[in-house]
Amino acid sequence: MPSGILHRLTSEAALGQAHQLAHTPGAMQPRKAQIKRDTGETKIRLSLNIDGKGKSKIATGIPFFDHMLTLFAKHATVDLNLRCNGDIEVDHHHTVEDCGIALGQAFVEALGDKKGVRRYGTGFDPRNPFTGEAYVPMDECLTRCVIDFSNRPHLAWRGLARHHQKGITEADKSQDMSSVFRFGLAKEFFQAFTNDARCNLHLELLYGDEPHHIVEGLFKAFARATDFACQHDPRIAGQIPSTKGKL
Repeated sequence: MPSGILHRLTSEAALGQAHQLAHTPGAMQPRKAQIKRDTGETKIRLSLNIDGKGKSKIATGIPFFDHMLTLFAKHATVDLNLRCNGDIEVDHHHTVEDCGIALGQAFVEALGDKKGVRRYGTGFDPRNPFTGEAYVPMDECLTRCVIDFSNRPHLAWRGLARHHQKGITEADKSQDMSSVFRFGLAKEFFQAFTNDARCNLHLELLYGDEPHHIVEGLFKAFARATDFACQHDPRIAGQIPSTKGKL
């Protein structure tokens, strides 16, 4: 058989297989989302590809926050483009909270009905095989995240009470942006994400003190847990990961 005809037949066969796979029940479809959110305080444009390569373009006007979202995309292995024009001359709170809202909405849209996903976080404790958790060390800090895309929003924030919304001293004010996040903004982001992603999100600082390390450890643990929870489990392809039949 002439090589040109063989190549054409091979290509047609490959296309046919791809078409069949795409229309097979439970076959993996692109999991992407586009979010546009405009308020009197922020204007956000966000695109998310859950099945990405860890690439990102982040511009929130808050460099430390950009750093956190960039490493989230990297360690969750998602592609994330996020641009926010916020009233940071007033406060950073609106920008941080609204970005959490938009990212949560993007995960809801991209995950769809959640058929075939693992649903729970990463790494299983043999004492409780139904709970996933991600531990991330960051120098002297150790953080833990457990996530469940259950359609029931609840944030548990443990081990950080002594850092959150405390009276800020003059010495604290002289520290960098990571201290501001430690003193409340990080929790506002995760609370907003939890509310709009409609997930159970448990974050815990097991030990550690340095502000940058605390926040970075939390975002990295959040990324690893989210990555695992969103992965497809081939054993339940096309099935809702719940005995209720709906999430």
